[in-house]
Amino acid sequence: MDPAAVRTAAKDTQMTQVLDERTDGSVGAARQLIAAYHKEQLRQLLERVGAGFARFDSGNLDVYELDGLIRRYTSCASRLWSFCGSNGEQRERAAQELEHLREIGEEPDWWESGDTRLEPATSSR
Repeated sequence: MDPAAVRTAAKDTQMTQVLDERTDGSVGAARQLIAAYHKEQLRQLLERVGAGFARFDSGNLDVYELDGLIRRYTSCASRLWSFCGSNGEQRERAAQELEHLREIGEEPDWWESGDTRLEPATSSR
């Protein structure tokens, strides 16, 4: 092989490795940000479900209201999962969107994003 062609191929390989490292780094950072965010938001949603079970156990929520709360959780969690994405590109986009929303003070409230028709009105007990 021509020595000039070998040098060109080596430079191309080095450039590809640098670009790959940048891409892997940004995707990795996005993955970490979104994984931590997703975990925290799911925890907050599940705390509402836990509180619902506590209200049910104490007689302050009936079976239909608890069922509605659980269905609302499912709707909210589904929206959260969709936002967070399932691959590197989607997570990177979600991380950019999340950073933008935080900058303008409009971070999503996932509970409020759920379909409120799924949760019956609180009983008067």
